[in-house]
Amino acid sequence: MKQANFIRLLVCIFILGLLVYSYINEQNAVTRYRLDIPKLAKEIRDLKESSTQLQYEIDLFESPQHLIELARHSEFSHLKHPMLKEIVSMSEGLALQISSEERDESVKLRTQLASYLAIGAK
Repeated sequence: MKQANFIRLLVCIFILGLLVYSYINEQNAVTRYRLDIPKLAKEIRDLKESSTQLQYEIDLFESPQHLIELARHSEFSHLKHPMLKEIVSMSEGLALQISSEERDESVKLRTQLASYLAIGAK
């Protein structure tokens, strides 16, 4: 009787030890994540700052003054601004206008097609 109670007590202590170990292990993982958060936040902040700086450099490069300076260099001397008479422009028009005759032919074709399909369905 005493031996059975002692074995039960040892099993309970062993299970309790496993539960405490797993709880402490989970708490350690959470603590590791909490310690990583400031590092990741700093990386994100640095990336945003780098992105802002690169966008600023792109805007400087694409500025009209800089592009005019580049056009003055010898390597871009073959490029020229087109004259007004060389520019072809087209006025905006309607996409597609179907005449009434074409519309009537289209309706007749649809009705013929529908009748053929209806006959084939019998």
